[in-house]
This record gives sequence, C-alpha cells and structure tokens, in this order.
Amino acid sequence: MHFIIVPGLNGSDHNHWQSAWESGWLANSTRIAPASWTHPDRDDWTAAIDHAAGQVADDDVVLVTHSLGCYATAHWLTTSAAPHVRGVFMVAPPDQRAPTFPTTLLSTFARLEPSPLRLPAVLVASDDDPYCTVEAAARLAVDWAVPLVTTGRQGHINSDSDLGLWPLGQRLLTSFVAGLGLTVAT
Repeated sequence: MHFIIVPGLNGSDHNHWQSAWESGWLANSTRIAPASWTHPDRDDWTAAIDHAAGQVADDDVVLVTHSLGCYATAHWLTTSAAPHVRGVFMVAPPDQRAPTFPTTLLSTFARLEPSPLRLPAVLVASDDDPYCTVEAAARLAVDWAVPLVTTGRQGHINSDSDLGLWPLGQRLLTSFVAGLGLTVAT
C-alpha cells in the first residue's frame, strides 16, 4: 500500500504532522508537487495528484489530505478514474463560506461545491479550527457523504497546533486503513 500526502496551502512545513509522517512513520508515501503552492491553482494541484497516483498505479493508494488539499483531492476524484485509490483521510478542510477563507488567493478553489465522494473516506476536524467550525465540517461531511470525527481542541491541525507525529491522527488513520482491509506498514 502507498500513501499520497496532499498538503494544504504552502505545502506543510517540516513541523507539520504530514511531514513527520512522510519522513518516518509512513514508509511508503509520496507528497504531491504542484508548482503553485503559494498561489494555488486547482488544475495544477489536481494534475500533481494525478501524477503522484500514476507513479504508484500498481499498488493500493490512500490519500492523506490536509486543509486545501481536501478540496483538491475531492475535485480530482470527480475528474479521475483512480481505480487503485482505496480511500481518503481528510483533515481540517477550510470552510469556503467562512470570512476566513481567502477567496481572492484561492479563487480556483472558492467555487468548488462538495459532492459525494465515490470511495471510502473520513473527515477529521478540530473543535476550535479557526478556518472551519464543527458545524461547517459536519456540513462538508454530509456533502461529501463521509463520516466526521472530531479531535477536540487542536486548532487547524497544522504546524501551529504543535502536534509532532500527531498520535491521535496516527490512530485514526490506522483504524481507517484497517476498515479498508489494509494495514499501515511503518
């Protein structure tokens, strides 16, 4: 099994749990590499996901997404067959309807309407995310037709949250992957 890491805006720095997982815990992982990390372009990001998935087309894939990466992945799933993708672990998507959503910077993402995902997924949200209330996360979970798991007060579940390897997230991902009939090889 292979994990594709799909970070949010600016690509998840070295203090982010995605980076910690990629460099140690998830032995078989690849990070997408769009050219537009700082001024995200939806088509560039979906092409980067498509490229990363194409590199491991002979293996089961689970996408591990954060923030804006959740929207990029959801959009990619509407445009790609992705037969080898088994599931999506979605963490802390921002609320596009909130005043904190930078609509101008993220214009190619601002009008993406979430629709049911066609494969297993879970949405993980924090109780005090400044970019998405629990109520908004619940709405997104309904729109994407996925279960919602809340983590308590962990902010945007990013570098500022100072989570290190984020043990709770590791347990959640391990459980999600087990539900797919797969195991996390570390």
